[in-house]
Amino acid sequence: MNELIKEIQKLKKEKNAVILAHYYQMGEIQDIADFVGDSLALAQWAAKTEADMIVMCGVHFMGETAKILCPDKKVLVPDMEAGCSLADSCPAEAFTQFIKEHPGHTVISYVNTTAAVKAVTDVVVTSTNAKQIVESFPKDEKIIFGPDRNLGNYINSITNREMVLWDGACHVHEQFSVEKIVALKTQYPDAVVLAHPECKNTVLKLADVIASTAGLLKYAMNSSQQRFIVATESGILHEMQKKCPEKTFIPAPPNDSTCACNECSFMRLNTIEKLYACLKDESPEITVDPEVAAKAIKPIKRMLEISAELGL
Repeated sequence: MNELIKEIQKLKKEKNAVILAHYYQMGEIQDIADFVGDSLALAQWAAKTEADMIVMCGVHFMGETAKILCPDKKVLVPDMEAGCSLADSCPAEAFTQFIKEHPGHTVISYVNTTAAVKAVTDVVVTSTNAKQIVESFPKDEKIIFGPDRNLGNYINSITNREMVLWDGACHVHEQFSVEKIVALKTQYPDAVVLAHPECKNTVLKLADVIASTAGLLKYAMNSSQQRFIVATESGILHEMQKKCPEKTFIPAPPNDSTCACNECSFMRLNTIEKLYACLKDESPEITVDPEVAAKAIKPIKRMLEISAELGL
């Protein structure tokens, strides 16, 4: 492992590459990355990097977003099969038809979508900025929100909107067990329950804090509490434990009785070995159709501009 890490560092310098990693990656990948963050932060970082090459350790749509923002840079991913169940739940053709069935609506799409879906979108959002971006539109604005119905329902509830929702979901956040979280709360009555808004409403009702991945991390760092039950992909516990070594973080379990924590199988396809091979061979490389990219860049840039204005 140490030799691989040395080789990765060497290749990175030789090729003027930057390694970006999502919080849901395995700990060893987070540790070797130049920057670790959520979807918004990774997009912001990709947009401003001066590296010639971006290695995106996350899932496919994150690599696509980086490529759309940096068309002249080579964007690599360790495993091209690292997809996203939420993005898969919203095929571009079906979503385009859905938009046609609701004329006169502004289209807001979650960043967890393909480039083709972003191309028919007015503005992209992440869980960090979704509330603020929705609220930047007039109260009577007709809005389509896709693809995550759980996030959409949550945003509707806290903004008093009635956005039309696409019926998609993340397989990880759908799987948390309400019964097991209740049992953990009984076992650890002092624990604060942290939940991502992609979770089902029944899980969100148990939460003390609902926020994006970065928001949950920030809360844990600033809180005086010592114990937390975390209802999001368990990769975030690595960074939480690094930032707060004196605190205890308990992963909320899924319905699957064989697992104690909830992992994204797509995120876990990326490994240190694949990261090394990807840098060495400069493959697999992300490409985006230029016509699609030209349309998709507009809602992504709009998100980044609104986020900058709001200080996010």
